[in-house]
Amino acid sequence: MSDPAPTRRLYIKTHGCQMNVYDSERMADLLSPLGYAMTERPEDADLVVLNTCHIREKATEKVYSELGYLKQMKLARQAAGQSMTIAVAGCVAQAEGKEIMHRQPAVDLVIGPQAYHQLPELIARAHRAKGERLSADFAADAKFDRLGAVRNPSGVTAFLTIQEGCDKFCTFCVVPYTRGAEFSRPVEAILAEARSLADQGVREVTLLGQNVNAYSGEGGLAGLARRLAKIEGLDRIRYTTSHPADMDDALIAAHGEVEALMPYLHLPVQAGSDRILRAMNRAHTADSYLRLVEKIRSQRPDIAMAGDFIVGFPGERDSDFEATLQLVREVGYAGAFSFKYSRRPGTPAAALPGQVADEVKDARLARLNALLDEQQTAFNESQAGRTLPVLFERAGRHPGQLSGRSPYLQAVHVSGPDHLIGQIVPVRIDSAAKMSLAGSLALEFA
Repeated sequence: MSDPAPTRRLYIKTHGCQMNVYDSERMADLLSPLGYAMTERPEDADLVVLNTCHIREKATEKVYSELGYLKQMKLARQAAGQSMTIAVAGCVAQAEGKEIMHRQPAVDLVIGPQAYHQLPELIARAHRAKGERLSADFAADAKFDRLGAVRNPSGVTAFLTIQEGCDKFCTFCVVPYTRGAEFSRPVEAILAEARSLADQGVREVTLLGQNVNAYSGEGGLAGLARRLAKIEGLDRIRYTTSHPADMDDALIAAHGEVEALMPYLHLPVQAGSDRILRAMNRAHTADSYLRLVEKIRSQRPDIAMAGDFIVGFPGERDSDFEATLQLVREVGYAGAFSFKYSRRPGTPAAALPGQVADEVKDARLARLNALLDEQQTAFNESQAGRTLPVLFERAGRHPGQLSGRSPYLQAVHVSGPDHLIGQIVPVRIDSAAKMSLAGSLALEFA
């Protein structure tokens, strides 16, 4: 009997958003049948994948810096009689593909977000040193059709991509250029993947999309949420990231009617000044956003709002920034992501006049973060004394401790037995901090 083929080692480094986390998981799933097992050390890997993000500042430069280190590892492995294949995936790959191959010859593959289903074939071609090395222009439907529904979740929560791309063309954003036009997966394919996850013990899914509430499958996102809520064992549904323009009445109603749809909504606004929102091409005003939040809260009074904010957008004056602070005060956020504006080559905003000085951006971001932190802490403290259903996800950092999430996505820590992991358990909240809650198990579970 011949010996089994040796296990190949795979290292994936993921930058950026939850979409990239999902894509990295799927790449690992695709490569597992070829004998690739994960390793935590790139120097030990036969295949290294950099799954890149173009959103953050100086993203491209960071990729080239990492590739320089990987080149040295590749040369060291070659000197030891071993090989290393280097692949660059994700949004930087989509935007900079040919330039990456030109500037760093150590790279064997550049693969865009819509072509991950071709990864095994491209790796085989790379090993044979022939065929295409660049694959970044494939339709999203082909990607999802060929990925299949089989996944190996690592816990009781999982991401589930339902939509990719964006047609909004915000002037600061590269997503429409790197991820392409909006594409929605068929409902049945999503349901099949969700059933598979539930069969493997997943209790909560987070539906993902660059513009997730633009989902255009039958019934829209509201209809999909209602069907997902009927899957046995799947008790919690979340989604991110949303656009105010696609928050329709059916989805708002679902928040008040579908118990599994969690009362935590990430709805980016970006700014509170109508002048800046027009420059960003956001397709909403501060007032329309506030009325939308009011409408959502009329359906689900306990809903917790989260948002995204950019400070220092070109042309932003002190009065524009004050309008953003005022909007934050009116909404009251339970969580938020806030950033200084940074130029993205190829986006319209990069060429706008009135670029704001870094020191002004820093000062504005500090003021905004102080207000957001105050609101988040106040929201968490308001939970003290309440009993919340908590989905326990893992053991905590301390002996005998469990860690889980409230319906509002807050981290919750309690003392309790490991057999509660994977269960939704009532917890009395005893105290709160900015980033987490501490509580006690209900008597019947203690």
